[in-house]
Amino acid sequence: MFSTRTYCSSVAALLLLLFAVPSFAQSFRVQCPFTTPSHPTALPLGAGEPAYTKPTYTGQASTATGAVNGAIKCQQISGGDGYATMANGVQTYLFAFGPLSGLADIKAGLPGTEFASVFNTVGDPRTDPTYNGAVGLAPDPDAGGALTGHVDPRPIMDIGVMNGNEPAPLMAIDEDDEFFLTLTNVGMIMRPDLFEKHTVHFHGYPNASSFYDGVPDASVAINIGASFTYYYLAPDAGTYFWHCHITPPEHLQMGMVGQIYVRPRQDRVPAGVSLYESLVTQQSDLRTRCGNDILCSTPLPKQNTGLVRAANPNIPPTNPATLSLYAYNDGDGSTAYDVEYPVQIHGFDPNFHFVGMTFNPEPFTDMKDKFFLLNGRSYPDTVTEGPMSTPSSDAAMHPSQPLATLINIPAGGRALLRISDLDVTEYQTLASLGIPMHVIAINARILRDMAGNNLAYDTNSITLGGGESLDLILDASDKTKYHSGQIFYLYTPNLDHLSNDQENFGGLMTEVHICSAVDPITKHCTL
Repeated sequence: MFSTRTYCSSVAALLLLLFAVPSFAQSFRVQCPFTTPSHPTALPLGAGEPAYTKPTYTGQASTATGAVNGAIKCQQISGGDGYATMANGVQTYLFAFGPLSGLADIKAGLPGTEFASVFNTVGDPRTDPTYNGAVGLAPDPDAGGALTGHVDPRPIMDIGVMNGNEPAPLMAIDEDDEFFLTLTNVGMIMRPDLFEKHTVHFHGYPNASSFYDGVPDASVAINIGASFTYYYLAPDAGTYFWHCHITPPEHLQMGMVGQIYVRPRQDRVPAGVSLYESLVTQQSDLRTRCGNDILCSTPLPKQNTGLVRAANPNIPPTNPATLSLYAYNDGDGSTAYDVEYPVQIHGFDPNFHFVGMTFNPEPFTDMKDKFFLLNGRSYPDTVTEGPMSTPSSDAAMHPSQPLATLINIPAGGRALLRISDLDVTEYQTLASLGIPMHVIAINARILRDMAGNNLAYDTNSITLGGGESLDLILDASDKTKYHSGQIFYLYTPNLDHLSNDQENFGGLMTEVHICSAVDPITKHCTL
């Protein structure tokens, strides 16, 4: 007997299958538009950030001023697994994020965040070591060969599988940027029993929409074989960090943690312009002005020092980044620095990582870190320049820990340390003997009260718990005390953290070198 219900159900199922086929075949995608309503004109390849002269929108009605600030930046990362090499030579299994764009920059110890004009280029990092575009990006045959975000999944899997980094790929954007971050879940080869979803949660980051916050109960989680693009509008300068928010104690301990920092508008103030007056101009932007908001991130300094943005005498004149740089919109130059270093503190429990690789229930209550890491490395690996690689289960060498923590400061200069801590079980302390730590911000907020009083302070040690960040300046500006060739140490006074598991020497420590000059991009000492 003919059933109308059966017929309709069959037709519906067939239509669903037909529509599902192309979706399944193209489950990986990236998103990085050349233009948006806030950035209506595409920046040409090689162009930098536009100068900041006034807000894009102002007044209660958010009236457009005609000024375009910031740019469109993009990045692609993988969610999967991999291995890292600890300082005692032990290979440790990771749940990890890995780079799928900006690979050349990440290998050089730089953020993998790229302008849209760089991200949206077709290439292959396996044959072109300078390629910084999106891995797998390909012309869309359904759009006449245009770049629409269509990708070839083969290079994504070839490069993204077992390619986890510790820490996760570094991200850096500028205030007013629009940031498109694509997470592609390539699966965990060593744990095929796990159908792990992943997310990106920007910890402490003032995100306007919970949909892009990465907390599963208020957002979405990305399945294996799928991609999702997060959207952020860079709000406030400062040092933040990010992590996967699926079973956080497990995924954080296993290595799914990274850092993101936001550069201030003050870095884009034209030469010769007053820093104070520029900060006054920012107060007309409703999104970042202070008013009576005690959480304001840009309070005016108590006095106008008359300082203008000028050339930095500690940077070689041949370097393109010759103007002074700042950690925050300070209005008085109090957060100026010469070179910056992201420093992510983390700890690993080797037993937890081993059990996590071997299909057994992980002992959460017995979790105890034995490796104490700065940017994924323990001493002496922290001072080894260049990326570290680890052989994986496919017998190939994979870049695993790209970021060294050797701190080079030009004589007479200042180094900004962007420190974040994503430990699961431990508080961590770092001490500096010989060079004072000048703490300028905590949890991405400049140390200044609403009356403009500077609350920054000097110390010889700082202590952070998991989920905290701090910005400090190592001040070697006194040339009578600091000269080229000197070596100092940044280390933990917790003696049980100065070890690499059973080795009694290593752990949470690195070196600070005073050089005659330092390249602000490569961070290498120069003559």
